Amino acid sequence: MNVYMNYIPKPLDTSNIVLPKGLDELTEALSKNVHEVWAAGRIAEGWKYGPVRDDLKKEHPCLVPYEELPEEEKSYDRATALSTIMFIISKGYTIKQ
Repeated sequence: MNVYMNYIPKPLDTSNIVLPKGLDELTEALSKNVHEVWAAGRIAEGWKYGPVRDDLKKEHPCLVPYEELPEEEKSYDRATALSTIMFIISKGYTIKQ
């Protein structure tokens, strides 16, 4: 029996968070870092660049510098970064430059 059958994710609701203006640079820097951490992990596991994802060969088309990612992949990383920023703010922290 799968012990996780009844698992229901419950992410913190951050829909009421209003982001301060001027976080574009931070969001992009976090997005790039999210990609760099992901890519470093894959490379450490033996993955390399390949034109299409191939789990058996451990090849992935996104093992390229962040700047060379397709916009769809950058958007995914930006969404991760924004949700992280909103989570931090929802917990009462402030972000100052």
